[in-house]
Amino acid sequence: MKRADKACQTGFYFPPEWDNHRATWLSWPHNPDTWPGGIETIFDGYLQFIKEISKHELVCINVAGPEMERSATKMFADNGIDLSRTTFYHFPTNDAWCRDHGPCFLVHPDGRKMIIDWEYNAWGEKYPPYELDNDVPGSIASCLGLEICRPGLVLEGGSVEFNGEGTVLTTTQCLLNPNRNPGISWEIIEQNLMEHFGVSQVLWLEQGIAGDDTDGHIDTIARFADPQTIITVLEEDPVEVNYLPLQENYKKLTKMKLFNGKKPEVMTLPMPEPRYNQGQRLPASYANFYICNGAVLVPTYRDPKDEKALSILGRLFAGRRVVGIDCLEIIRGLGGLHCLCMQEPACR
Repeated sequence: MKRADKACQTGFYFPPEWDNHRATWLSWPHNPDTWPGGIETIFDGYLQFIKEISKHELVCINVAGPEMERSATKMFADNGIDLSRTTFYHFPTNDAWCRDHGPCFLVHPDGRKMIIDWEYNAWGEKYPPYELDNDVPGSIASCLGLEICRPGLVLEGGSVEFNGEGTVLTTTQCLLNPNRNPGISWEIIEQNLMEHFGVSQVLWLEQGIAGDDTDGHIDTIARFADPQTIITVLEEDPVEVNYLPLQENYKKLTKMKLFNGKKPEVMTLPMPEPRYNQGQRLPASYANFYICNGAVLVPTYRDPKDEKALSILGRLFAGRRVVGIDCLEIIRGLGGLHCLCMQEPACR
């Protein structure tokens, strides 16, 4: 593992999710506390997710060791997953949310790749211990022989969204939350985003959806479909708790200008009916989709609006298969498909 200087000074940047991937990284679910009421029922949806990704690219999976690898391998064989399309790494984790504790891969126009390793504190010290999760990016960088940059600030991958042409989208509720980087000003946070992700502009929304224990991650409310198009969720029921915050986000998006000086085209997705587990509100959202090579994998919730969401995304991603993955069990862990994975771009 090599140490690198600040990313933007050397031309590295975070590519958009629709760029070609070498692989998708996941951390195998094993923590029963994450899924109150039982972890076993999540694996139908989780294995379908892996199977769909593996049709298009390599799937890299962090496991605690040989025993967990053997258990996962048996599940793959039982579910028709091509083992030649999966690779296991013995990097133990505390939890499964690889979007937030995994490595952020940057690319350089000359074909080089590196990892930026932000600090991770389990969404503001909510779920200790998290030390194993925090070690994951460094372990992967060492294993792959990639340069690594450590800014020293707390940031999760689900809190930032990129269009690949100079703009990053995020929320004040998350990035300016004192449980992440107390005493660090908005100006310093923004400077670090531009400096280390190689972007030129930061656009801010206010807050996320009810039930989101990440304090407003952007990947549950607004996503780029291409450099000029933003997809955001809207609640149709005016008495629902998400109605006003999501309306405010929509209004803000329609008034924004991207780094190229143009207004984004803002498209909308519905919100599913409110979901609960043991009385706890769950952050179910169709915006938590994942773009892999050749497909867009969309969380569904056995909801009448599932088909509408799939249809909208099918039109926006006409060149890719749009596949619904039943996430009614996965969402009990307060996260969805996008939260579970991190893309590794292919070398240019």
